[in-house]
Amino acid sequence: MERPRNKKDVLELVKKHDVKFIRFWFSDIHGQLKSFAVPVDELGYAFDEGMGFDGSSIKGFARIDESDMIAKPDPNTFALLPWRPKEKAVARMFCDIYEPDGSPYKGDPRYIFKTNIEKAKKKGFTLYLGPELEYFYFKNNTGTEVLDEGGYFDYPLDAAEDLRRDTILALESMGIQVEYSHHEVAHSQHEIDLRYADALTMADIVMTHRIVVKEIARKYNVYATFMPKPIYGQNGSGMHTHQSLFKGERNAFFNAKDKYYLSDIGKKYIAGVLTHIKEITLVLNQWVNSYKRLVPGYEAPVYICWARRNRSALVRVPLYKPGKEKATRIELRSPDPTCNPYLAFACMLNAGLRGMEKGYKLPEPTEIDVYHLTEKERAKIGIDQLPGSLIEAIEYAENSELLRETLGDHIFEQLIASKKIEWDDYRTKVFPYEIERYLPVL
Repeated sequence: MERPRNKKDVLELVKKHDVKFIRFWFSDIHGQLKSFAVPVDELGYAFDEGMGFDGSSIKGFARIDESDMIAKPDPNTFALLPWRPKEKAVARMFCDIYEPDGSPYKGDPRYIFKTNIEKAKKKGFTLYLGPELEYFYFKNNTGTEVLDEGGYFDYPLDAAEDLRRDTILALESMGIQVEYSHHEVAHSQHEIDLRYADALTMADIVMTHRIVVKEIARKYNVYATFMPKPIYGQNGSGMHTHQSLFKGERNAFFNAKDKYYLSDIGKKYIAGVLTHIKEITLVLNQWVNSYKRLVPGYEAPVYICWARRNRSALVRVPLYKPGKEKATRIELRSPDPTCNPYLAFACMLNAGLRGMEKGYKLPEPTEIDVYHLTEKERAKIGIDQLPGSLIEAIEYAENSELLRETLGDHIFEQLIASKKIEWDDYRTKVFPYEIERYLPVL
């Protein structure tokens, strides 16, 4: 479907496709999709004035005494929802959130990302992103009964080939380009890789991708989850994020004369990400369960270093292919697919920009399997590691000037407060493991 550019284009598409309702989509601070439906007859008013709603019930939004919010749709994000009937169709648009006085709402993650994108734009850069979202299919949402016991790239044991096919067709019908898909390493684990796009478009795409995967799974009477570590003893789900900065049509990360084919800008960007990664991990890996994935031995990166071939490194720079200068990029491997993409991408970008601004020096790449080094060997070559739990991540985040600058005071404070509540809830609960392990002997 053609991509609309303004209100007029959207109104024409609504008429052409017999659309009766528009879902207005936006995100809370945790990246959970929020939505309400607007009858098509109200669409003109929504474009001009916005639609009011109560923000006090949205996680991380306004207090009850300042709850009035206004959602204004972004016409560039109009798309039909392919899992809804074609007759009397339903479409969606992402919204920007405003205060009643017309000023952007500082608790809106999409607005926060826009402010960070603008920071890069003022320096002449455009950020492009290409994330890889892994996820699981289970028979229902009450347990982890798998659909298959296949492994990486397995074909005969892949029980979800049709599921992925229909998901890709749905994504493509919404204007989202897919590069490829496959069975992942763990049982019933899958991946659909997205073709790179500009940063804001990609954040919207990630939000859409997660919903489409779940909706198509529901049509097959199965459950799709992006939970980082649902099965003990098997790989968890990550969101390896490829990223590059462009100046016009030129890839600012590429330098043909460098032995790594990396420009000075590219090196400083990587150094910024490595330097600040512990401070921003709370945003990239925001749940208690996220840290059950970030452990050695299951292909998840925990050690802070970079490399070209080495997939145990936190940041990987895929090898340069002659004539493919535009493909020069870095791959950050620690984020998981349950992050808030607007805030996570903002943190990656701002960490990289800080490295460029301050002239951070990039160490030499680590082309050995870091998992097999002892703690003393890692310390000797200066390799640190990511926070090992949610509370560690909170402590690094709480003291981070860069994170506060990236998120703004409102989201920074709301996020820290909500994550402390989550940690307290987790640490005071008694789990079946403890009953099974300790009750018979203590």
